[in-house]
Amino acid sequence: MPSMSRSRVVSALRSAGCVFAEDEAELILATARTPDEAAAMVGRRVAGLPLEQVLGWAEFHGLRITVEPGVFVPRRRTEFLVRQALALGRDARVVVDLCCGSGAVGAALAAALDGPELHAADIEPAAVRCARGNVAAYGGRVHEGDLFAALPDGLRGRVDILAANVPYVPTHEVALLPSEARDHEPLVALDGGSDGLDVLRRVAAEAARWLAPGGSLLVETSQAQVPRAVEAFTRGGLRTRLAVSDERYAHVLIGTRR
Repeated sequence: MPSMSRSRVVSALRSAGCVFAEDEAELILATARTPDEAAAMVGRRVAGLPLEQVLGWAEFHGLRITVEPGVFVPRRRTEFLVRQALALGRDARVVVDLCCGSGAVGAALAAALDGPELHAADIEPAAVRCARGNVAAYGGRVHEGDLFAALPDGLRGRVDILAANVPYVPTHEVALLPSEARDHEPLVALDGGSDGLDVLRRVAAEAARWLAPGGSLLVETSQAQVPRAVEAFTRGGLRTRLAVSDERYAHVLIGTRR
């Protein structure tokens, strides 16, 4: 592509309010196969689509994760949840990625572990289709349905790592999210109910029945929600601790089956 194209792309992105216009221009120009495709991608980004949906991929824990339109974009802060799961031990044999979205967490865990049995689940059909492509290389199976109801019964009592990146934005705060998320990601992946903890409570209440002895549930939440989230984990019979990354501004609750 002519060098002028880069300056035009940067200018268009900057005019649309993209804070990292130069970086985004580089990614778009590197991903596009033709000038027409680059122009179309710039048009979609200017219209407000998340960059990852424009590119068709997101970088996550060293992997390139396919991200399709209408699917929740994996957040870099969630890499902290993956690191916490791996710190529990590299001998996990059964891994479940609940509320999987693109399947980024499950793929990242499977890539770092020694060939675990991987299952993922989501209620959104678009997410299920996307996740299947992302976990296929690891022999992962993706199930469509509502939380644990989507999983095969044979997993009960066998799960070593249960990662559940549940929605945790309180309903009244969804409207305050950036338009990229609010307008282009599924509401079910963002809205956690009146206090943001509806889905977390449902997961915590059932998790112990699915975890293997010593298995752990990992859930991301906000700092303000931690006390109520801990209560939910404790009621579910889980021994609970909190891991915090100031760098990522990430708070991950880890609940281990007693």
